[in-house]
Amino acid sequence: METLQEIKQAIVRLTRAEQHDLEVWMGEFAESKHGVSEPPPQYAAAQQLRYLSVEEYLEFEETSTTKHEYIGGERFAMTGATMRHNVICLNIAIALQGHLRGGPCRTYIEAVKVRLKAQGDEIFYYPDIAVACGPQDPKEVFLVDPKLIVEVLSPSTERTDRREKARNYREIPTFEEYLLIAQDKPEVTLYRRSQDWTPQVLTRSDVAVELRSLTFTLPLDRIYDGVVLG
Repeated sequence: METLQEIKQAIVRLTRAEQHDLEVWMGEFAESKHGVSEPPPQYAAAQQLRYLSVEEYLEFEETSTTKHEYIGGERFAMTGATMRHNVICLNIAIALQGHLRGGPCRTYIEAVKVRLKAQGDEIFYYPDIAVACGPQDPKEVFLVDPKLIVEVLSPSTERTDRREKARNYREIPTFEEYLLIAQDKPEVTLYRRSQDWTPQVLTRSDVAVELRSLTFTLPLDRIYDGVVLG
């Protein structure tokens, strides 16, 4: 059996992406060890006692006044967003739309779901922003082939965005980049498939994040334009 010191040395030798995956696993292990079974923090309680099929969930969402995400047969009500969150999303979406105009890629914001499968579960998330470049059915209500996903962090969603969603989005074959935006300070975190999902953190407002999947450079001061931080 390896000693604690040997385990620590092995962890130090891991890549940053492997260390991130280990951190996610340790958090999940600690929760299961202590019998923690509450839903992810950004969700309200599950809205039904029985499991829903994908078809039942999609039918329910058509008439629901509240958006729900869906994980393995359960739906979870989404919480509301701040005005600062909304401004950041609009800044990014407008910048992306301008850059992508005339090309095959399209920007989708908030109301369009992303469908994926992870660990055997059917999952539908509502990302803040998604970009997809394949042909899309305009009557469809979800994407299956996003290239870029952007999530604006909040206290109630950050843990899930950084852990659960960061892991599950990777199961989408077309998915190349994941961008997380802090809304209380100038900080963005970018994960790239081509770099083994190693996080790149930018914290200066005078720099720009390079979205290689779209051949686009997005300045942080454009992301936070009109936003009062702190």
